[in-house]
Amino acid sequence: MTVLAIIAKKRDGLALDAEEIRFLVTAYVEGTIPDYQMSAWLMAVYLRGMDARETAAFTQVMLDSGERIDLTDISGRKIDKHSTGGVGDKVSLILAPLMAAAGVKVPMISGRSLGHTGGTLDKLESIPGFKTELTPAAFHDQVRDLGVAMIGQNERLVPADKRIYALRDSTATVASIPLITASILSKKLAEGIDGLVMDIKCGRGAFMTEISRAEALAQSIIHTAALHSLPTVAVITDMNQPLGYAAGNWLEVREVLQALQGRGPEDLMQVTYALGVQMLLLAGFEGSTREAVNLLQNTISSGRAMTRFQQLVRAQGGDVQSLQEPGSCAAARIQQHLRAGRSGFVTGIDALKIGEAVVRLGGGRKALGDQIDPAVGVLLGKKTGDQVDKGEILAVIHANQTSAAREALEMVRSAFTIEAAPAPKGKSILRIIKG
Repeated sequence: MTVLAIIAKKRDGLALDAEEIRFLVTAYVEGTIPDYQMSAWLMAVYLRGMDARETAAFTQVMLDSGERIDLTDISGRKIDKHSTGGVGDKVSLILAPLMAAAGVKVPMISGRSLGHTGGTLDKLESIPGFKTELTPAAFHDQVRDLGVAMIGQNERLVPADKRIYALRDSTATVASIPLITASILSKKLAEGIDGLVMDIKCGRGAFMTEISRAEALAQSIIHTAALHSLPTVAVITDMNQPLGYAAGNWLEVREVLQALQGRGPEDLMQVTYALGVQMLLLAGFEGSTREAVNLLQNTISSGRAMTRFQQLVRAQGGDVQSLQEPGSCAAARIQQHLRAGRSGFVTGIDALKIGEAVVRLGGGRKALGDQIDPAVGVLLGKKTGDQVDKGEILAVIHANQTSAAREALEMVRSAFTIEAAPAPKGKSILRIIKG
């Protein structure tokens, strides 16, 4: 068995057996094969794909590359949610404490922003003092005692995925369904969860721009998870326009606080509740969908979800006072208003362009090591379907550099489409797929 033979076999469209995959990944993690050979194999997979058996084997070997968190002694089912990434997607910050307050244990390992998509860890770290690194023991105890913990991947959890993902990003092989499947599930299986709800974004601001590709990814994840005895549901949600009104880390935290106070934007709450219902069902809830939504709405209106979010922030070192006075924290130096040049109806807001504008402002990453400015971003004044008068504010650019603010303003301007007649309002929830 040689690396060259494995690369050539996949290049020619042939299926690899589990031992060949294990040999390749193990050798790469140990440093005995170079980046360029692993890059060649990743490109072969990107072009030729992997069947279900190969994907399951790849998932397993990445899972076996590191430690696993054991939560079996904690009562109740442990359910996580994962998003494939979008613009303005702050759902995890609402959903994790909401579900914990509703009685579901939520151990969550999240990621950082890359490209035009935002990252849960960056949003959390915009809260002063918030620590996204916990030891496995601390993670376990916090899930047991508080019902929720939100951390990032460390060197001990699925190190193979961490190395391979960085290589995928630099070799244009990120958008491969089997590679995405194995990357997500290896981390989720390492958490020790009992069920998973996937939020698969679809549209201009997502990695999956077409519904057929989103459905294919959903089926791949559900099938591979089943082979690892992990019950999984996929919810395909719209990402043609940003989710909610805020895009940018601290701006999104402020919108999270509004949502936890019962004042969240309609599209954001639709997605939150749709995912939350599926989490409740996986956790054993026996009521109807309507009853599940009512439970979640009451958990917010009672203040229990907000209280749990504050407890989460405090437990992980964050400054709870900053949540009580969000307007005084991480304010950008420059605010530029984008006004409508004509009256009419907003018929589209290109999520990709909004995400790219946030990156230009310094609120996202072009490469993994880039530093993020938590204060910058874009705050929308209108959403698709809204009527607008000439001169009304379409968006506010929050910036700390004049040149970046000017460029982002033009990027956001090009994201808006205004027409004389209204367009049909799109759906936030496109599909729900179960195994």
